Amino acid sequence: MDINQYSISISKEELSVLPTVEFPGKITVLDNVGDARAALRYLRKCGTVGFDTETKPNFRKGQTNTVSLIQISTLDHSFLFRLNKLGFFQEMREFMEADDVVKVGLSLRDDFHVLHRIAAFEPQNFVDLQAVVKTFRISDSSLQKIYGILFSGRISKSQRLSNWEAAELSPGQQNYASIDAWACLRIYNLLTDGGFDPAESAYLHPIVTADSSDVADSGNN
Repeated sequence: MDINQYSISISKEELSVLPTVEFPGKITVLDNVGDARAALRYLRKCGTVGFDTETKPNFRKGQTNTVSLIQISTLDHSFLFRLNKLGFFQEMREFMEADDVVKVGLSLRDDFHVLHRIAAFEPQNFVDLQAVVKTFRISDSSLQKIYGILFSGRISKSQRLSNWEAAELSPGQQNYASIDAWACLRIYNLLTDGGFDPAESAYLHPIVTADSSDVADSGNN
């Protein structure tokens, strides 16, 4: 089989029947700078971490919000940095610019765009999964679909438009926010450790080109 003639994608229907994912580790919510600094010192020693952000949703035309939450996760511990309470403190800037830890996210350009509204920094040693998955013939670009393809689980998006600047984050918000960063790390580890063979994927489909469509049409005449 010529793998270059195939791509990997999952339909909404296939995704909808997969079991819902729950974050399996410890969650630490950080809203004071002292604890946040200690968490970043720990994360700098972890080698590779998952990264994501959440922004309070806009429901008014013309209104612009800034990042409310930065999620940084290992495989068993998620740290939720409440930027609406912490601000973009110096140690966070240093973490974003550090080259001694790999930070894995998805659609990072969007995250950086919103973060740059509140702080100037030069992101270093970030890996965007949307570029990585293409080399494995995965054509889907959303985290939910990529995770479903690789781990047969469904990431719920029910909390996406919730209030990320609430006085306290609900258990549902904490679980949702933790999963996204953690899922990025799981995906990266699987792909870079050689744990995924595109040819064996249940979601492998032939690429339909104009020529192949013409052949199919001629066969029906």
